[in-house]
This record gives sequence, structure tokens and C-alpha cells, in this order.
Amino acid sequence: MTNQLHRETLLASAGVSADRAHNSVAPPLHLSANFYWNDPCEKPEYDYSRSGNPNRTQLAEALASLEGGARGIVTSSGMAAVDLVLNLVDPGDVVLAPHDCYGGTHRLLTARAKRGHFKIVYVDQTDLAALAAGFAKKPKLVLVETPSNPLLRVTDIEKVVGYARQAGAIVVADNTFLSPALQRPLDLGCDVVIHSTTKFINGHSDVVGGAVITKEEELGEELAWWANCTGVTGAPFDSFLTLRGLRTLFTRIERQQATASDVVNLLKSDSRVAKIYYPGLESHPGHEIAARQQSGFGSMFSVEFTDEIDVLELLRRLEIFTIAESLGGFESLVCVPAAMTHAAMTPEARATAGISNRLVRFSIGLEHGEDLARDVLGALDGAVADGNVTYLNEQAVGACA
Repeated sequence: MTNQLHRETLLASAGVSADRAHNSVAPPLHLSANFYWNDPCEKPEYDYSRSGNPNRTQLAEALASLEGGARGIVTSSGMAAVDLVLNLVDPGDVVLAPHDCYGGTHRLLTARAKRGHFKIVYVDQTDLAALAAGFAKKPKLVLVETPSNPLLRVTDIEKVVGYARQAGAIVVADNTFLSPALQRPLDLGCDVVIHSTTKFINGHSDVVGGAVITKEEELGEELAWWANCTGVTGAPFDSFLTLRGLRTLFTRIERQQATASDVVNLLKSDSRVAKIYYPGLESHPGHEIAARQQSGFGSMFSVEFTDEIDVLELLRRLEIFTIAESLGGFESLVCVPAAMTHAAMTPEARATAGISNRLVRFSIGLEHGEDLARDVLGALDGAVADGNVTYLNEQAVGACA
């Protein structure tokens, strides 16, 4: 019967009434670092919390069921999840990654490649010619991030998977921006899905965490071994809180993306907006692909404002939006990627990716759409350049970072 249940039902019932010690309805918190053995020759299901913990198991199983995977591994952060899958490659192997990926991912891949852990090739995965050229280098692992952070580029997952099958490569999809509520990369042929559960999965901006979900059990076993070996597994209390937040995922995202669409539609006709990046717009280059492989367009968008707008002053004048990194929480956030989330990338790498110093990224929360729109429009009215504009230049990027 479990396979016949809707994902909302699987999520609401994950771990419920599973306690056999005291019959608690909600899953209890297991903070014990270790677990006793009844006999020295009979290893119990749990022996040490780095290797396994009931709270982590409940979260991992819930995420695996949502993504349609065989095995879930909960990690201490989203970057720990990215680093975990890099254990699948050896020195000399090629990792093919998007040129416009999250700044922290770009930093990790570049740093590990410099130390000889693997060879890194960055390509625009939305450009089929560039993608084919990348696969000509015979990658062992392909990292896909769609929609991309922060430019919301949409990669055709099935095309990447098609190339990968010919090359014998493992495809890893970062599904952080949409969550399994709006996209299921494993159903599209990917081998692994990764998440920063800090974002939409938890949804409450109070826990840092990550997850890796594999399509096949064998690959999951290999990554679980590495997670235990390197100690990147998530803490019990963090897992407990993340599962608690996860239960409202579908309700939160439904509201957030509806509000995001309303705000985008209001801003797109404003003369002070030079360009808006949101796959829900029919004018977006990846709109048709997004409509095909996603079940919604999400609640993230980015905006390039015209030269008449002082971008830094705009952010300072916002009253409801909070200037902060991260995304996907109940609260609406705003950031300048060049100075914040992607400051670790070199200016040249940001330019190649198309991340300008005037790009502003918005994460829509649960506030009322009219209030959010009024906040942005009001801030725009007061952020018109007057000759003393504080343009975000490389010196400002260094200061903000």
C-alpha cells in the first residue's frame, strides 16, 4: 500500500507512531551518542550515532520516498553532501559541472581539483554544443544544478542523462532550488540527488543540513560507507528538527511560488527592471523545459536593475525582505550574489557565468504578496541614483564578502 500513497501522505506519516518503547505518536528525539549491545557478538541496529541514529534514519527514509530513491544519507550540511558524492571519483577522473553553479560548490570543486583529486570542467549545460564538448572529455561524474543559482537557468536533465549514459558517467542533480515537491531528478534518469536541507526541506532557517539520495541501493551503500568513514553525517537533533520542518513542505512551497509569481508579474513591467530571471515567465529561455520537467516554477527569482537604480541603496531601503544568504525559508530574503553567495568565485568566473555586480536574488517566503511587492516598489522609489550612487564594484565585493 505504501507505494500507492501520495507523497504528501508519506511525508505526513513519516515516523509517526513508530515508537515501541512508550507509544509516542510523534517520533522521539534520540540524542544518545552510543547504543548498548545485548551481547558482544550481536551487533544491534544502532551502535554509534555517527554510523546510525533513529532520527537520521527517519529523515533519510522520508527524503528517499519523496525523491523516489532507494537510499538516503543525511549529512551535516549541503556542502558536505556535495563533497560526499566526490568520493565517487579518483585522481585523473573528470568532473563536469555547470559554469554558473552555487558559489560554494564552485569553490569546493575548484579547490579539490587544484589538489589533484580530479579534473574539473565547467560548461554552460544549457548550451548543447558546449555540453557535447564537455562530454567529449569523458567525465566520470556530472553535476547538474537546475534551476541554477542565481540565474535560474534551466538544464534539460534528460539530455544530460542521455549523454551520460553514452559516456558511462554518474549524474548528480542538485535539487535544492525546487525540492522534491516540484522536481524529481531520479525519475528523469539521474543517479543521485543532493540537497542543502537548510533551505526548502527544513524551511525554517534554523538548521544547517544536507542530504544525498541515490536511485540504486548499491550506490547508496557506497556513499553511506564514505559518510560514516569521513564523519559527515548529520546530528540527531538537526535530523529531528529537519523532519519536523519537512512535514509542511508542500503547503509552504505552494504558497511561496504563488506569491513569487505575483511579485514577478508586477516587477516585469517596471521600467527600472532591466531583466528578470524566472522560469515561470514565457520569455525565459528555459520555460518550456521547466514546464516539462518540473511541477512548478518555484519561489526564487533574480533581477538585473537599470543603471538608474542604486542596488545597494535598494537593499538598505527594504523593510520586509531581510538581507541574508540562504533561501527557501518562511521569511523572504534578498542578496547580491556577487558580494555574498558567490563572492568566493573570481571576478572572471562570475563574468563567465553571467553573474553581474548588479544582480539581486530574491527568495520569497510566506508573507503576503501585496506587502512584498509594496516593499520592493517603495525601496525602488528611494533608490534612484543621484550622482552619489554606490555601485557594487570589485572593491565593494571584497568589503561585503
